Amino acid sequence: MYEESFSTIAVDVDESSGVATMSLNRPEKRNALSAELVDELSDALAWADADERVRVVLLRGEGKDFCAGVDLNALSEMMEAGVEDQLADADALGDLFLILRRIELPVVAAVRGHAVAGGCGLATACDIVLAADDARFGYPEVKIGFLPAMVIAMLRRAAGEKRAFELVVTGRTIDAEMAERYGLVQHVFPSDEFERGSREFAEDLARRSASAVSLSKRLIYQTERHSFEAAIRAGAEMNALARMTEDYREGVRSFLASKKKKGKRDR
Repeated sequence: MYEESFSTIAVDVDESSGVATMSLNRPEKRNALSAELVDELSDALAWADADERVRVVLLRGEGKDFCAGVDLNALSEMMEAGVEDQLADADALGDLFLILRRIELPVVAAVRGHAVAGGCGLATACDIVLAADDARFGYPEVKIGFLPAMVIAMLRRAAGEKRAFELVVTGRTIDAEMAERYGLVQHVFPSDEFERGSREFAEDLARRSASAVSLSKRLIYQTERHSFEAAIRAGAEMNALARMTEDYREGVRSFLASKKKKGKRDR
């Protein structure tokens, strides 16, 4: 195991599997998003993306909750700040969401307990979301006269506009099963199997072709801003690029060799 040191997150890289586990490490604050945590997580993701040993990032929270959202004490301290300072603070969280989309590595959120407000946004910003069956998701900002402004772009894509609108304006919390039906979660595990199940999921993903996974991630997010015709063209370009990778060539060679061997056995 390899460990990179940060103050508000813990990072462990299992070199044998290629999985970097990043744990939000403020359990006494339910892993609320402080400015320091946001900056450190942004740095850790960029670092992992540049480290050849890492193939998948597994993002989790220490303690009973994934993340309780933005630290309200920090927001309270900015009550009297001007619009430029408010925008700079919001931009830092927005930049984290952008980094999650832009890095080549797949990022898997492993959610147990509560993922609410900005914490739910953080999970939604990841490429895949796994949840324990006792997990809870929600955007309660409306209850304090606020809104999950930066998250709406991702939430709308994941859940559709009407469900996104309902979640935002009611502020209600939904369970993992409902979150899966809404498209916010891809897999739900029994709570007592969650740690093992989420780990095995990440390790299985890490065994996939790194180049194919990174190209797939790039294309999926790239085509959301294209017309249908432009998306098909972008797909053709990515198809050609994938054919130039060693992973693809080795995969084709192995497939043809196994097919040839099977053919000889069947004679």
